[in-house]
Amino acid sequence: MELLTLQHFAGCVNETFSASLNDMDVPFVLVEARPLQEAPGNASRAPFSLLFRNGSAFLFPQQTYQMRHPRVGEVGIFLVPVAQERDGFLYQAVFN
Repeated sequence: MELLTLQHFAGCVNETFSASLNDMDVPFVLVEARPLQEAPGNASRAPFSLLFRNGSAFLFPQQTYQMRHPRVGEVGIFLVPVAQERDGFLYQAVFN
């Protein structure tokens, strides 16, 4: 499997990723893909952060979700809920 980088996601902002949960597809919209401070030393990739929005009133727990996107493919992404909005929740994934 190829190591995921910011470039895999940068062109997908405002696009929907689908997560499989209990035989249902749950939509998560990628609202931000940004670089983080460079890691010192011989890091295998530059660290980055992704921010997803889900419009459900249900708070999904932090865990790895199998996410699908037409260009990125199917990848496991560890999502952590970070904020509640009027119309749902924001979830962050950090790659370092």
